[in-house]
Amino acid sequence: MEAATPSAHAAALWVGLHLILLLVLSVLVVRQRRKHQVVLGDAEIPELAQAIRAFANATAYVPRGLIALPVLAVVGAPPMVVHVVGLVLFIGRVAHAVGLSRSGGSSILRSAGVTATWVAYILGAVALLFYAIP
Repeated sequence: MEAATPSAHAAALWVGLHLILLLVLSVLVVRQRRKHQVVLGDAEIPELAQAIRAFANATAYVPRGLIALPVLAVVGAPPMVVHVVGLVLFIGRVAHAVGLSRSGGSSILRSAGVTATWVAYILGAVALLFYAIP
């Protein structure tokens, strides 16, 4: 059995952190549901709606962003490339979730989070295309 590469370790770190983020966001939804005794939907309770949206948005963007990390490790990208993509994605998702949790409207954190997420997507895509060429 071959030992994992440093890039694989980097990918594992960021995948693990993103899984924890998703778990935290999920727990926040459950807490709001219990607090307001809502089983289905958001009952038009702003705090619950915001928690649901923060979780749903993360579940839409995180898995797609994480696809890049193990593939970068497999194609031999340096660990720093994996760390940069993982870190930018993580910062973006945390910023977006915090911004959305604080306000249902536009906010600097939400905008920064979306921008960072898109930057992570772009960095990951460019790196994948670069390392795809032997």
